[in-house]
Parts: sequence; C-alpha cells; structure tokens
Amino acid sequence: MHVRYAFARSSLGLVLVAATERGLCKVDVGGTKEALRRALADAFPRATLEEARPELTPLVSEVLRRIDGTGAESRVSFDVQATTFQRRVWDALGRIPRGETRTYSEIARSIGAPNAARAVGAACAKNQLAVVIPCHRAVRGDGTLAGFAWGLDRKRRLLDLEQRAASA
Repeated sequence: MHVRYAFARSSLGLVLVAATERGLCKVDVGGTKEALRRALADAFPRATLEEARPELTPLVSEVLRRIDGTGAESRVSFDVQATTFQRRVWDALGRIPRGETRTYSEIARSIGAPNAARAVGAACAKNQLAVVIPCHRAVRGDGTLAGFAWGLDRKRRLLDLEQRAASA
C-alpha cells in the first residue's frame, strides 16, 4: 500500500491528511509533524509513506473547509477498513446537518439498531477520518460531549465553528 500525506495549519492545530490511490485514509490533528507521522506509520505499518503536498491540495482544502464549517461539503472517496455496522453508523453521521448533534441512541435508532448506542460509540472511536466522517456530532444522551480522538476541547470548537457557520 502506498499512502501519500500532507500537512496544513488549521484552527485546531496542525492537520495531517493522508490518502491512497483509492481515497482518503486518515485525517489527524496534533502538535508536531513528527507525532502525526508516527501515528500514520502506526496506523499503516506495512505501507510506503510519502509526503506529497501538491497532489493532495484538493483533499487538504476539503478537510480545512470541514474543520472551519465553511463551504459546501463535497463528496470524498474513502479508503478505510470498516465493518458493515461501522459504515452504517458513519453514513448516519454524515446525514447529521452541520452545526447539529445527535445522541448515540438517536444514531442507533436511525440505523435500525435501537439498543446499540454503545456500539455506535465504538464505531465513532474507530473512525480514522474525523471531521470528514463527522463523529464530533455524536453526543451523550444528556447532550454532553463525550469521546473524541482529538479531545473534547477540539470537539467543542468544531461544533462551535459549525454552528456559527450554519447561522451566518
């Protein structure tokens, strides 16, 4: 497997966007390029990794727009391993309008699995494409924020950015 990646600055910090020839395979936010590269290498231990900024400019731009909650979200091809259940959850997350949230239970009901709220949370945790697959829009039953790979502060900021853009 050959994975190309690029870095960009965003309102959440340094972003890594990675893709194979089939599509986007990882989006990550972190403090340093080295830490993000290590996380990418850990996620794809058998892959050849290549920094390739110009080729990924359209994908990087799309990820940055999604982080900022601006512009129309365009369709993005993915190259991620997932179970059928995870894909159903991720599709449901993609249908949540920008600036809105749904509880894990609401998401479970929307995919026809009303007793699978915990499994929905687990599917969100497996998401390697945070922001593109908007798991930040999933919240606890009482509406409070829970679990997000990039931390709760970033989850709150993403939701705030989306809400501001949606009301503008």
